Amino acid sequence: MVPNRRVAEHWDTVDMNLTVKICGDPVLRRVASPVEQFDADLRELAESMIQTMLAENGIGLAAPQVNVSKRLIVALQMKDFDDNAAQPLVLVNPAAVRVSKDMWSYEEGCLSIPGIIASVLRPQDVDVKYQDLEGEFHAVSASGIFGRILLHEIDHLDGKLFIDYLSSAQKSLIKSKLNDLIQDKA
Repeated sequence: MVPNRRVAEHWDTVDMNLTVKICGDPVLRRVASPVEQFDADLRELAESMIQTMLAENGIGLAAPQVNVSKRLIVALQMKDFDDNAAQPLVLVNPAAVRVSKDMWSYEEGCLSIPGIIASVLRPQDVDVKYQDLEGEFHAVSASGIFGRILLHEIDHLDGKLFIDYLSSAQKSLIKSKLNDLIQDKA
């Protein structure tokens, strides 16, 4: 996910950036495989994903976005839209186990769909179970922007993009930009 402003500028992003895949790349539409190895390679990937997310001015990033079809996401634990001190959280094999019936709409963007922002309706609250980098199980309850980030990134693990939630009218408004992205990628 992409915010409207830069966050966490204090993170050093030198030599750790991965390449973010752009809409049209098949890896973005695959269901990611569970992580089974909790080792130094996983920790290095997670750190590189955090650095890449921040270097790209993102607030969340899923492994498929950097061409790794594994169930791994990183997300800033934002309390509100102006939370410049939010720290990253690494979630391995995350799953939304409960979502609220209360819904809210907010504009979303995506590092894999640059230049396109659209209003998306999502649950207000979510409970997510996940593993940490050591394989230990945890759960987090999130609401507002942090809940939205988690749902957006978990969608990537299932081959879904935020544009999949748009109405026909919304899709028609972004069709030419989306086609340009896909053609530029080819």
